[in-house]
Amino acid sequence: MAITTAGSVAEPGKNQSARAALAAFVGTTIEWYDFFIYGTAAALVFGPLFFTAESPYIATLSAFGTFAVGFLARPLGGLIFGHLGDRFGRKRALVATLVMMGIATSCIGLLPTYASVGLWAPVMLVVLRLIQGLAVGGEWGGAVLMAAEHAPAGRNTFFASFAQLGSPAGQILSLLAFRLAGLLDKESFLAWGWRVPFLVSILLLGVGLAIRLGVAESPAFEKTRAAGGPPPAPVREVLTTHLKPVLLAAGANTFAIASVYLFNTFMIAFTTQYLGIARATILDALLIGAVVQLVMTPVGARIAELIRNERLFLQGTLIWAMLAPYPLFWLVETKSVLLIVLGLALNVIGSATFYAVIAGYLAGAFPARVRYSAISIAYQFCGALAGGLTPIVGTVLAERFQGHWWPIAVFGTVLAGVSFVCVTLIGGYRARQRGFLDG
Repeated sequence: MAITTAGSVAEPGKNQSARAALAAFVGTTIEWYDFFIYGTAAALVFGPLFFTAESPYIATLSAFGTFAVGFLARPLGGLIFGHLGDRFGRKRALVATLVMMGIATSCIGLLPTYASVGLWAPVMLVVLRLIQGLAVGGEWGGAVLMAAEHAPAGRNTFFASFAQLGSPAGQILSLLAFRLAGLLDKESFLAWGWRVPFLVSILLLGVGLAIRLGVAESPAFEKTRAAGGPPPAPVREVLTTHLKPVLLAAGANTFAIASVYLFNTFMIAFTTQYLGIARATILDALLIGAVVQLVMTPVGARIAELIRNERLFLQGTLIWAMLAPYPLFWLVETKSVLLIVLGLALNVIGSATFYAVIAGYLAGAFPARVRYSAISIAYQFCGALAGGLTPIVGTVLAERFQGHWWPIAVFGTVLAGVSFVCVTLIGGYRARQRGFLDG
């Protein structure tokens, strides 16, 4: 990325485009690995280790409550790092989020339990979860933009999907980590085995920093700076000038965010506690489902580019998503590993292809000068509600209907329906934006 003597901004080279995509993928993989291992631990061990409730139901709700805390912090992270990313550059903001996440996650692996320090244990857990939430709140928007704004002309949807690849890749790593830790006997797993996946994060942090520091600043940000500088208060400009598309973008993200925590995080608790499926069985099935998502994400992004109608593509995937929960839960109820995997795969086809395209689609609705703030606010405020509350709602529905799956499937249909409506309505704002890369 270079500024010529005439003050214009040179187009990014192929090397920087590929490096930015790799950095987005690796960085978001680490961030989501850190975020997902917390969710897995909340479903498996945090209840008995950090809370004293005798009822497994109350303990699980308490653990998922701390899980939700991270989502409540995400909007604040989006506001802070959206401001920093639009004012001072995408790269600086992304380095800061990576460091925060790596340190907070490693510290969770060192926490004493309730049996050792009493109420201080859940208090410290909540504080570190808040830091995780702040970090991931600032990560997503910047990673999407670094990949998309470095992309060759006409390829922003495909390159933006590399940031989205971090979600299934992080999930795969988190599931593998807990699958390996789960090979220990129950006593060893509860005593120290669950800590290992958290402590590994410090090693991943070093790898992520090495890659992320080697990427040049976003061409769109450099062009904004060369043309007179970024706005002094990008968040204020977003909320006063672009509030309606931000709200629609938040609604459009509902299924992309909530589906992960309904069909992965909550699924662990639902299958092990209400259906009696072995922990190893559901973790293996979810691992295979995550591999399917990893493959389908770039495939979906490429198909969307080829058909040249991203809104139609997204609407089609959401129709699939509204129907998929019913065969999914029906197959899960059989308790057959192969049928569980089949159900997850059918469900993932819709969620993965939607997730692949939605980031680039929504980013195109906002000008470059406030783009980081706009998509971060939309995504993270949606995450606070749709992501943080989804496992809790699922747990309440499962308890209220004593393990019957149909209310949970209806809940999944409603989430996809909200996104369908908002994806349709925000198309007009995209049409009014001219030039995704140059804002």
